[in-house]
Amino acid sequence: MQFTQVARRLGVASAFATVVLLVVYPVALVVGLLTSFGSMAQPIRGPMLSVLEIVKIAMMPSIVTLMVAVHAWAPARSKALSLAAVVFTGLLAGVSSSLQFVILAVSHKPSLTQQQSWLPLFLAFRWPSYALDTLAWNVFFPLAMLFAAPVLSGSPLARWIRWLMITSGVLAFAGLGGVVWRDMKLGEIGVTGYGPVFFAVAVLLAILFHRSRPVEADHRSA
Repeated sequence: MQFTQVARRLGVASAFATVVLLVVYPVALVVGLLTSFGSMAQPIRGPMLSVLEIVKIAMMPSIVTLMVAVHAWAPARSKALSLAAVVFTGLLAGVSSSLQFVILAVSHKPSLTQQQSWLPLFLAFRWPSYALDTLAWNVFFPLAMLFAAPVLSGSPLARWIRWLMITSGVLAFAGLGGVVWRDMKLGEIGVTGYGPVFFAVAVLLAILFHRSRPVEADHRSA
């Protein structure tokens, strides 16, 4: 394993950023729901919707670089798995951030939505607008977690992260039940996977990278 100082710093910084944004997002979500309509049952509109989209867009680079750090940390025998995790994380970021950016850029233009009556269906903070986000977080995210999990081995801390990644991936996949059975309440199972469980993964990865001893090497293994 050639975990360099650069990779170590990248891992710690990206894990810290991911943890912070995973805390900011639900707080902003609750504030947005309560301040927009005074009810948690209504979709968010206005400035808080923009805040939520910006937070999710900002989260994507940190999650991608976090998985890149996992790939750098992974032993040579597991690099293929960690590389697959990086690719799926990139797909997660590309799909999710594209959707958030379109909503951020277009949803606040009433004249455009009035001309195209179908447009609000895809630019509102509710289903089916978030069908692409479901693809990102309930397909690509769990695939990334399940491919990354086997590379974490050795220390008790690494094994904890591995099992939390597996749990996160399984729960995120389970959220697809909301689409299959047309019950979005089932989708809340997936939120547990990429919400609090992934939060724990990011915290422990920050600790793991901080404790890992970097190795500077000018050669590459054959």
